[in-house]
Amino acid sequence: MEKVIFNGSITERSQLNIDIEDRGYQFGDGVYEVIRVYNGSLFTGEEHLQRLIKSAESIQIKIPYSISEMKNLLLKLIEENNLYLGIIYLQITRGVSQRNHLFPSADVEPSFVAYTRELQSPTEAMEKGVTAITVEDIRWLRCDIKSLNLLPNLLAKQKASEAGCFEALQHRSGAVTEGSSSNVSIVADGKIKTHPATNLILNGITRQVLLDISRKNGLEIIEEAFSVEEMLQADEVFLSGTTTEIMPIIEIDKQKIANGQPGLVTKQLQALFNEKIKEQCGLVSKTV
Repeated sequence: MEKVIFNGSITERSQLNIDIEDRGYQFGDGVYEVIRVYNGSLFTGEEHLQRLIKSAESIQIKIPYSISEMKNLLLKLIEENNLYLGIIYLQITRGVSQRNHLFPSADVEPSFVAYTRELQSPTEAMEKGVTAITVEDIRWLRCDIKSLNLLPNLLAKQKASEAGCFEALQHRSGAVTEGSSSNVSIVADGKIKTHPATNLILNGITRQVLLDISRKNGLEIIEEAFSVEEMLQADEVFLSGTTTEIMPIIEIDKQKIANGQPGLVTKQLQALFNEKIKEQCGLVSKTV
């Protein structure tokens, strides 16, 4: 994985130099995406790149590349690095300028960086389920922007790790929003409930796929906030995300969810999600 993208070109990672006054480094002034690669192909690449542009526009960054230009570069990078199963991380910052809280002049070009990493699907965790804790959501009020400002997410994830758990489920005054690096949904009486796509959550691409395949297969979706107590009493709880895929949660705050086993609806969604991957990327071995 020695090749990377830097400002529209593919180069050796060892040759890459990021200026110390890049605004991403000094202010977190930028946006990013993580795209799954299965069978050497981008999964929902178009949707991720559309969201990247939307996030950039929300903070007044104009990306100097079209979606097709970025996609072609990413596909070339996959080929150069011989990536079969993994991720591509890409970020756009406002660029390099003298440190100042004000935006730089319009002639400053945004910085574009991308790299690949091999990453297995979390098959065992998806089969057995994972545990989680709840934490107060202390993030800003534009969580719909996939910005580089992730410190509150890191603090939540670290707290989960120190508690021996996989994820931290965030809530605002008892209303569950999302995980530190994933969306969260519950199942009650056969119905799937998930927080609506407002400014309080990131509208995850996997979340969007999940909603689409659920509706197409007759599963009822309710997009409204639910409480921590409602989540603890649910029949099933699961995460969705680029690297987590569809991940069952079997215990929260040391309390079992239902019988402490992955539920039938979650398993059905996992199977439907795998079909969606197959449809876009072909038959994929989840291990290499």
